[in-house]
Amino acid sequence: MRVMEMTAIEDLVLQREALLRLGSFAAIFVTMALSEVLAPRRPLSVPRLQRWTSNISLLVLNSLLLRLLFPAAAVGIAYTAAEAGWGLFNQVNLPYWLEVILAVLLLDLAIYLQHLLMHRVPLLWRLHRVHHADLDIDLTTGSRFHTLEILVSMLIKAAVIFILGPALLAVLIFEALLSGMALFNHANVRLPGTIDRLLRLLLITPDVHRVHHSILRHETNSNYGFNLSIWDRAFGTYIAQPEEGHSAMTIGIPEFRDPRQVDRLRGMLALPFVGKT
Repeated sequence: MRVMEMTAIEDLVLQREALLRLGSFAAIFVTMALSEVLAPRRPLSVPRLQRWTSNISLLVLNSLLLRLLFPAAAVGIAYTAAEAGWGLFNQVNLPYWLEVILAVLLLDLAIYLQHLLMHRVPLLWRLHRVHHADLDIDLTTGSRFHTLEILVSMLIKAAVIFILGPALLAVLIFEALLSGMALFNHANVRLPGTIDRLLRLLLITPDVHRVHHSILRHETNSNYGFNLSIWDRAFGTYIAQPEEGHSAMTIGIPEFRDPRQVDRLRGMLALPFVGKT
């Protein structure tokens, strides 16, 4: 069985987890918000103030509910698994650095597969379509998820952590990547072509993920990765560019085009319970 290593780091992660995650989220949010103003990729069809008010309100609601129902958060779950000796990594004795890298990669793969299920299982798609019904895509879209989807995602994440038994540092890195990359790859920002081509060899860039928010169903069902692009390439779900181009493509879902329904908090919360799957 693995012996807990790097105690000082693990203790710091456990004590400062919320502060570290919030700090990284705030820094990336400000950076991408400024980038959207300085180098926007597409004009917005719905006023930014209306969209941001609704999307951020949903984020705050979800964050408060998660803190209430899961006060330990993902790092706390990993600590529980370590204390009980549960999970794959708690049964083997790998170098700490290697365990952290492998754990982050496996957690990344798990989120890719979860995202795939959100599209393929009709009941889960009802929840996930709140995210896709946004008529524009910008950094706040990266935090726009129905409250029930957030709860389902947290339960899946907890199960994966119990199965893997990853180091606390790996979970903290993964959580920071999850929130930070969601802001980055949803951002309405124009990256220089050379930089985009290089980054997308490994990472999900805004242009890569924007394809996933296309109104065309076959494009919606592609580019499921949130951090690494290797999973989409490996499993055949990668599409490099949208058919209509990034400037002309339509964002959203065909049957939900009314801003009063899809860009207001009340409408977003009701969206899984209306219409067809």
